[in-house]
Amino acid sequence: MSLKIAKRGTVAPFIVMDVMRAANLREIQGADVIHMEVGQPSTSAPKAVLEATQKALFGDKIGYTDALGLPTLRERIAGHYKDYYGIAVSANQVVVTTGSSSGFSLSFLSAFEPGDKVGLVSPGYPAYRNILRALGYEAVEIPVGPESHFQPTPEILDNLDVVLDGLIVASPGNPTGSMLSKDQLQALCRYCDEKQIRLISDEIYHGITYEGRAVTAAEFSKNAIIINSFSKYFSMTGWRLGWMIVPENMVRTIECLAQNMCISAPTLSQFGGIAAFDCLEEADFNVKAYAKNREMLLNELPKAGFHKLAPSDGAFYIYADVEDLSNDTQEFCKRILSETGVAITPGIDFDSARGGHFMRFSYAGHFERMYEATKRLQSYLK
Repeated sequence: MSLKIAKRGTVAPFIVMDVMRAANLREIQGADVIHMEVGQPSTSAPKAVLEATQKALFGDKIGYTDALGLPTLRERIAGHYKDYYGIAVSANQVVVTTGSSSGFSLSFLSAFEPGDKVGLVSPGYPAYRNILRALGYEAVEIPVGPESHFQPTPEILDNLDVVLDGLIVASPGNPTGSMLSKDQLQALCRYCDEKQIRLISDEIYHGITYEGRAVTAAEFSKNAIIINSFSKYFSMTGWRLGWMIVPENMVRTIECLAQNMCISAPTLSQFGGIAAFDCLEEADFNVKAYAKNREMLLNELPKAGFHKLAPSDGAFYIYADVEDLSNDTQEFCKRILSETGVAITPGIDFDSARGGHFMRFSYAGHFERMYEATKRLQSYLK
């Protein structure tokens, strides 16, 4: 007799991780793979981060920190908002987290009651809806497309047939790379404040932009929860280090949740995070490499038959409508991996209703490998 499994654990898989597992298995078996499936920089963490953590490793006991994070790191993060965005954020509002993923869980648990309705755009990052559902909230998927630049608007929200308790926005977004302008983000913040909707702003791709600098929701709303990470811009995915900027009246609630759920973010990674803010020049050099990859892919992918591409204003993704090539991109991507060695993520991960004819390309790899991938795709699909 087998014991029951909780329904909250029966969420959909994060398919990109399944694709990565299949790609890694192919590599283990000795076959060549070009990784365009996972949103992970191909570069290592900045040099000063490596040096700082090496020094800490041999000079510090690497014990627990406060649940909210090392005070010095919280100060550096607050200072980043002054230096980068030109706005004042108190270090007391900064919460250091175990990656942005922990930040989402903490924000959902602190902001919503079971059964609350939280809006998120589709296509969008699948872990939003999966975490929401696992925690007992109702994920309200909001279909968006080119007509709204793949972003929500107050008009779209007004036309929903449900009353939202929360809204998640991401600019730049995943998988489309689309961005909200300053006026658009300000309008959404104002709308959410007026309607008493808790806004959660995913800003983990800030710094990786090509059509102007991203704007933070912290500039327009004192009620918004801001989530960011060292993973993308600073090339520190496996370090599992992120942060939140939270309203002052939520700090203690989140601290208590973090104490019980996480104890603290990885201490060694926090020492690295302190040094990361001295490495903006190195991080910006990586962004220039992404820009080169982006330009090349926007030129070469249409030659393989990928003509309908989302904006890709930021992040390192291109989201392609491939209806002319396939209406089952999950199977299509499996065939491409098997026959060309190019790993790509099917759109069903990001849009459960329409994703069957979409694919996401990640271009965070080295230029030569990205270019080789386009040549293989052109040859395979000619």
